[in-house]
Amino acid sequence: MVWREYNQRRVFFKIIGRISDVETIASGKGVRERRRLRKLYGGQRWRKLKGNAAVKLADGTICHAEVHWYEAHGTGAKEFKIKRILEIQ
Repeated sequence: MVWREYNQRRVFFKIIGRISDVETIASGKGVRERRRLRKLYGGQRWRKLKGNAAVKLADGTICHAEVHWYEAHGTGAKEFKIKRILEIQ
């Protein structure tokens, strides 16, 4: 389970299946949090990505959401967060 804030509320969620429509939002110096990410996880070339995924919230609700996260070669994907709920099933 992943803990993040959504609309100023703390939300636990789990990504179900694959993330689709993946796009790079920022890379290199365009990633504002890169200094903090390097301290916490290591890695050099950080990218911020977004995509759509089915997520299961802590209350059991399954919905489609736009998800953002950071990724670097060798460290993998870190710090997933829900940016927008697209559809509730």
